[in-house]
Order: sequence, then structure tokens, then C-alpha cells
Amino acid sequence: MAQVLASEIERNHGHGSAAAAHRNRLVAVLLLSLTILGVEVAGGIAANSLALLADAGHMLADVATMALALVAIWFAGRSPTDGRTYGYLRLEVLATVANAVLLFGIAAFVLFEAWQRLATPPQISSGPMLAVALVGLIGNAGSLFLLRDAQRVSLNMRGAYLEVMGDFAGSAAVIVAAVAIALTGWAAADAIASALIGLLILPRTLALLRDATGVLLEGTPKGMIIEHVRQHILEAPGVVDCHDLHAWTITSGVNVVSAHVVLAAAVDPAVTLDSLCACLSADFDIEHSTFQLETEDRRRLEQRSHA
Repeated sequence: MAQVLASEIERNHGHGSAAAAHRNRLVAVLLLSLTILGVEVAGGIAANSLALLADAGHMLADVATMALALVAIWFAGRSPTDGRTYGYLRLEVLATVANAVLLFGIAAFVLFEAWQRLATPPQISSGPMLAVALVGLIGNAGSLFLLRDAQRVSLNMRGAYLEVMGDFAGSAAVIVAAVAIALTGWAAADAIASALIGLLILPRTLALLRDATGVLLEGTPKGMIIEHVRQHILEAPGVVDCHDLHAWTITSGVNVVSAHVVLAAAVDPAVTLDSLCACLSADFDIEHSTFQLETEDRRRLEQRSHA
């Protein structure tokens, strides 16, 4: 007789996401980014600098993304219901996809405007351009410091970290362009710097979209080798076989495994189940696992049913 047992180690009861633990840091970075955004928009208009406005456009995407991430974190903290048994955890991943789409649009706009300005470079005020870029550089350095730990455990936080890193590099590019314009009068340096900022956005946005899509397609969690999981299951006491093994991610920090586990005769299922859960939790950071424990005769029945 098939015996179905499930184990949910509820350290993250309510399925709290990894991003929730760093909510306050994200709020601080959002406020700092809003300040930099205002300064860069005002400075970009005053200096007639596309590079500053391009960096401000990227900063606008950061601000929108962080606000959306905070909303997603709030939704993710809501209790599961009968209709949504995992709650709203996937909103965090959807927010990441929306962020990537927005970044693609900004990059396309910046590159188009840079091309236009290369043809007819306008007059640029290098002094205000340099001063504002320095403010942006310092502010983004502070944001990177605030997010340095959170980005290792959350996809959404990593997205915010990568965006701020791009802003930091963008501010550095604007500083170089401002110095070049001040020393040589070469106004095209502004358009070149803005094009570099646009190009900086693309590769990391592709990587972010790839990771988020992998979660939505319920791929194996990043860094996990499914055969290693299978081997650990097979090494548990009383286990003779394992099939229908699946591993996926609900949201950052919430990995899930399910499997059919075939037991030898006269094995205590509770002992095996405890061993399986302890193994996956300790070695693979899997806190949500569901196992269907079966006898060997049940395995033969399933093979015939799938033939």
C-alpha cells in the first residue's frame, strides 16, 4: 500500500522570501536613489548633458524597480490562501521581469539619442556636469554598500544591486566625459559616455531576465545539481530507489523538492523521512520538501501504468 507522507520544515513559515529580511536596506537605497535622480535630472537639464540624463533615466528605472520590489515583498508576506497556497511569492520574480523589460526600453532610447547627438554635438556645460556626476558616484557607492549582503540571497535584491552598480559605472563615465569636455572642448564625449551607459545596461539585464525566466519556468534552482540530490536521497536509510524527482524555486530563498521514494521492506518510514528532510535542509538549503514513500510493489504498479 502506498503511504504518502509530507514534511514541511517551517523555518520560513508563511513562505517568507529572502528579500523580506533586507526590506529596510532597500527602503534606504530607494530614498538615496530618489535624491540622486532629482539631482541628475536638474543637473542634466542645466548642463545640457545627455550622459547625465541617461544616468538619470537608468536611475528612474532603479527607483521604479525598488518601489515595485517593496510592493512585491509586502504581497509576499501575506498569508497563503486556499486559492493561492504559496501566497504571492512569485510577484517578486514578476517584478524582476518587469524591471528587465523597462531597462531594455531605456537602453534603446539612450542609444538612439546618443547616435543623434554624435551627428550634431550640442554645447555642454562641463562644470555642473562634473559636480552632479560626483554626487551620483558617491551616492551609488553608498547604495552598493547597503546592498552588498542582500544581493547574495535574493534575486530581486541582486537585480537592485546590479542596477546600482551600473549607475556607479555610469557616473564614472560621466565624470570622464566632463573632464574631457573641460580640457579639450570635445562635446561628443557626452554622447559617447551616454552610449556606454546604454550598453552597460544590456548584458546585466539579459542575465537578470534569464535568471527570472528560469524561476518562472520552474527550472532546477541555480547552483543545484539534481543528480547530487538524487544521490543523497538514495543514501538515506532504507531507500532502494527514487523517481519522479523535481526541484524548483518559488522565489529567492524558497527552493522546493518533491520525489517518489521507494523503501525496502520492514523499514520505519518516519526514520527515513526525518533523515531525508535533515539531509536536504543541511546540504542543499531546501526547507520545503515533499516525499511520497512507496513500497517496491508500488513501483512496479507505477511502471505498468506509465507504459
